[in-house]
Amino acid sequence: MKNKLETEEKVCAFYASDYHFEMITLPYVYKNIENKKDIVILTENDLKDTVSNLISKMNFKEDRKKDILNLDWKNNDLSKFRKIKENMDNNINTVVLVKGNENYIRNANKNLEKWVEQKHNLEIIDCYNIEEVGDKVDEIIGKYNKILKTSGEKNIIKN
Repeated sequence: MKNKLETEEKVCAFYASDYHFEMITLPYVYKNIENKKDIVILTENDLKDTVSNLISKMNFKEDRKKDILNLDWKNNDLSKFRKIKENMDNNINTVVLVKGNENYIRNANKNLEKWVEQKHNLEIIDCYNIEEVGDKVDEIIGKYNKILKTSGEKNIIKN
């Protein structure tokens, strides 16, 4: 039997470093803020400094830069799970970026499953460290419908 999250449309991404993760996701975050979606970043490590450094060099509107910097880029999952649950209870469209090693992503998705019952307005993007997953990239991609790249979400064509 599939769990609820497996039945949802799933998106993945692959990154080589914190900066690379941010370069891939910041245009997507920007677009979703413009579309009035709430953004939550579940991350194993604190990204505040690297995001601040990178965003200062990007060609985004100043108000959007502030919006992006005001997102919680730190590792404090409990408060973020509460926020996601509150968003779902209040029918707020939410994008959750889950960034970390395979075990962290698996545990974060299990916790999302426990915290959130209705996910009709929730998009989860699992972001894997390419160096950690190495040879398993094809296996991981097989579990998803789309992949996030710097140019946005792309459908994964399965043979």
